[in-house]
Amino acid sequence: MAEAERIIGTPETPDADRDGQDRTGADRAGAQEAGAAAGAPRGRRRVAVLFAVAAVAYALDLISKMIVVAELEHHEPIEIVGEWLRFEAIRNAGAAFGFGEAFTVIFTLIAAAVIVVIVRLARKLYSLPWAIALGLLLGGALGNLTDRIFRSPGVFRGAVVDFIAPKGFAVFNLADSAIVCGGILIVLLSFRGLDPDGTVHKD
Repeated sequence: MAEAERIIGTPETPDADRDGQDRTGADRAGAQEAGAAAGAPRGRRRVAVLFAVAAVAYALDLISKMIVVAELEHHEPIEIVGEWLRFEAIRNAGAAFGFGEAFTVIFTLIAAAVIVVIVRLARKLYSLPWAIALGLLLGGALGNLTDRIFRSPGVFRGAVVDFIAPKGFAVFNLADSAIVCGGILIVLLSFRGLDPDGTVHKD
């Protein structure tokens, strides 16, 4: 009996982990902490990807809007692909693609809430595709939120600069594009059963 307890382990002595080694409770706790620490760098790498993608998306949106305001606003539109695509500077007080112009403050608060949720979710982020998707959402939300805060007619009521004008479609900007691409990627990841923490759910 004693020999069986030595091999199998008991809650007090054990090889309760059944890995052939005798451990005390403190030893097992230390091993678990070491395992968690070993997984931490993977999480940090994913968070770095999220913020890198967000920074690139935000920078491209900010730079493009500065150029549009300086060179295109109050000028004739520029045709890029005949009548099918042109650059035309407009100020949009509504949501993406010009919807809901009467609810500027509400859309500003929604954008701020999205940013907070993404930052909080980043602590559990172990999936590279999710990092890219959330980075696009974060960069796009920051881009349009910057306009809401710093552009006229005032803080939280600022009009977003839009300039990409396809024929028969609403005028939009790079921030809108990043938000849409990030949203589509999240839908695809959800259909595949991939969670932000890297786990996969299969039906």
